[in-house]
Amino acid sequence: QVQLAESGGGLAQPGGSLRLSCEASGVTEATFSMYAMSWVRQAPGKGIEWVSGIDSEGSNTYYAESVKGRFTISRDNTKNTLYLQMNSLKPEETALYFCASGGATPADNIGSWGPGTQVTVSS
Repeated sequence: QVQLAESGGGLAQPGGSLRLSCEASGVTEATFSMYAMSWVRQAPGKGIEWVSGIDSEGSNTYYAESVKGRFTISRDNTKNTLYLQMNSLKPEETALYFCASGGATPADNIGSWGPGTQVTVSS
């Protein structure tokens, strides 16, 4: 069973940037490289929103329309790590961000979740 741990959240000003990381443990590099991965978020008082996904090799990436052109998902399978570069952040993107196994697209099932990292966008 893969364990996921997010990091990199914090306070950013509107228009600013943050880079989230998600380290997978409990699996080998070979196993991690078999998983599609994704980022989802939950804003205060709202439901879970799928943000972005990536296939197992990192060849194909997918984004919610709201973040397309501003966020970039990537992965380093040699480090069992998933990333989310977030630029031009907006206050409404304040949320708890989770990485997950699976869920490369909104139609795909999500498996394991991390505990999340808080992103606050405020001046």
